[in-house]
Amino acid sequence: MCVIMEKWILKGVHNLVREEDEAQTISPTQVKVKVTHLLLSNFDALIYDGIIPVSYPRVLGRFAIGIVTEFGEKCYGIEKGARVYLESARCCGECIECKSGKEENCTDVRIAGKDFDGFLRDFVVCEYNEVAPLPAAVDNLQALCIETVGIAENIYDKLNLSAGQTVAVVGSDFTGNIIAQVLQYHKVIPIIIDNTPGNLEKAKKCGIYHAFAADDELYNNVMDVTCGRLCDAAVYSASSRLPLSVVTKIVGKQKTIVISGYSSLNSTLELKDILVKDVKVFGVTHAYDYTDAVINMLLHGAINLDYFDKEILTEYNPPEILQERCDGLATANRGKMTVLKMIL
Repeated sequence: MCVIMEKWILKGVHNLVREEDEAQTISPTQVKVKVTHLLLSNFDALIYDGIIPVSYPRVLGRFAIGIVTEFGEKCYGIEKGARVYLESARCCGECIECKSGKEENCTDVRIAGKDFDGFLRDFVVCEYNEVAPLPAAVDNLQALCIETVGIAENIYDKLNLSAGQTVAVVGSDFTGNIIAQVLQYHKVIPIIIDNTPGNLEKAKKCGIYHAFAADDELYNNVMDVTCGRLCDAAVYSASSRLPLSVVTKIVGKQKTIVISGYSSLNSTLELKDILVKDVKVFGVTHAYDYTDAVINMLLHGAINLDYFDKEILTEYNPPEILQERCDGLATANRGKMTVLKMIL
């Protein structure tokens, strides 16, 4: 029986079509993976909407897991039928760090669905070191969050904070909530800031004790939590609709601001506050080389997804879902997890 393989390919802004995918042979170091679950995200919506530029045509889909159906004779640690996470961040192989054998320091990390074809398709062929076997104790929803948890871990590492220090997390959407949970896992004290009551309530249910609205009382609330010192750092989730200038008001002198993710909105920091406070600002957008550490964190209960809004779809139309997300980017973001179950 001939099995027709398909993929969803973006040919231009709002032009996502389903096409037949050609059969692919594997090399001795490659695996073939049947995609089983894909998390359709705001990142995919921003590419679909043309906010994040890509070279067309491009297969969408940044976060996915699947089952190994074939593997080459030079693949190690891989078994047929193994459930695996598909790495969504890869080294470029072209920068000086990569060419000198220090891929972990790659200066131009590539992201699935943006810089190379993503996983919104039936089968993926890739190098065997571009998948990670998943322990049975890590469920499918947790596995789909590996990149986001890795971004949070990357932020934590770069901030170099100690237990008991305070970090404001501006935006308690899907990404912001996970960042706050990972900081708390490391015994850093997160302060969630969001103007959507549902997001604040969800953060509290996930164990984040300090969760405030970005209102006239925010500064005083932060001063109370930090005993007048203000925050040791702040993380701004780019999908937040709060003014970016919020973060400069609540961090102390010579502290750090991290901007994470992608956004359809333009925003500005208060230059005066940055200069007066001598604040350092940088961005974190990926979690390359963090997968193994994150899987271990998940096994030790680093995050709680029980209170996240979820929809697991067995029948779906990706263009409709992405258009709905595009339309919702300018409204309150409740961080819904939209999972396509691609095998029944």
